[in-house]
Amino acid sequence: MRRKTILVAIVLLSFTSSYLGKKAMNEFDRGICDFNFITYKKDHNSGGYRLIVSLAPSITEILFALGVEDRIAGVTRYCDFPLAARTKTRVGGYYDPNYESIVKLCPDLVIMLEGHEGPRRYLPELGLNTLMVNHEGISGILNSITVIGKTCGVGTKAESMVQDLRSRMEEIRQKTQGLPRPRVVISVEKNIESGTLKDVCISGREKFYNEMITLAGGVNAYNGDVAFPIVSREGIVQMNPEVIIEIIPDIEEKDRDQATTTNEWAGLSQIDAVRKGRICDFREDYTVIPGPRFILILEKMARLIHPEVDWK
Repeated sequence: MRRKTILVAIVLLSFTSSYLGKKAMNEFDRGICDFNFITYKKDHNSGGYRLIVSLAPSITEILFALGVEDRIAGVTRYCDFPLAARTKTRVGGYYDPNYESIVKLCPDLVIMLEGHEGPRRYLPELGLNTLMVNHEGISGILNSITVIGKTCGVGTKAESMVQDLRSRMEEIRQKTQGLPRPRVVISVEKNIESGTLKDVCISGREKFYNEMITLAGGVNAYNGDVAFPIVSREGIVQMNPEVIIEIIPDIEEKDRDQATTTNEWAGLSQIDAVRKGRICDFREDYTVIPGPRFILILEKMARLIHPEVDWK
């Protein structure tokens, strides 16, 4: 479960190493803003950056999508898309970057997320330029593509990329406009004891999944204020979701079939999603990476929530 735990933690921006760790996140509630911030060392030269270190998978994906992969000097051990990212020098993990490895690469820019509190403090002190971006919501992701593109001297390509993403989002909006908005639950983790579903960690008022439910033409069945609440069986019954989406990107869970997931929810036969068989696994690894491939999640989600629409 470790890969899923780390990647979900990137969405949460707080370390969650276990199911109990997610329970602790019930108290996590703070404002989030979409912003970018860059710091320069004293001898900063405004010329193009040629040696870049990425401290998150989503940032690495953006750099490759912008065509500046030849400038990437280092990435985290979780950066494995596209495949070429695996050939880049590893500089530690998301929460445990290796500062010595980063410095040895002599990068002229290190790009990180808002949650990188340690690197945000230490790297400028080591004389390194840093760019901080926010990927907690769709607007933040789109904004960071533009900012990273301009920073790397490929602003035109970045704008084209953003325009394409916005166009695909607009198509979904137009096709779902005026339609009923089904209640949706996105399950991040389930607690099952002796084959019985006990409680579920779901997407609440965090920005990434919650925003995509709305953009896909649904409504979050949870109406509380917690980012990732732990909800009991009784709580799920009260929400009565019409669609349930399971996030299952773990390599070790790839052999699970859809029937296994459906059976785990069978004990809640009184809720609409179970009665109508509207439970679906999202197994792609990018489902827990808030980066440019969010559009693939959004399009898949929209088709699931609104099967009555002609999506051709």
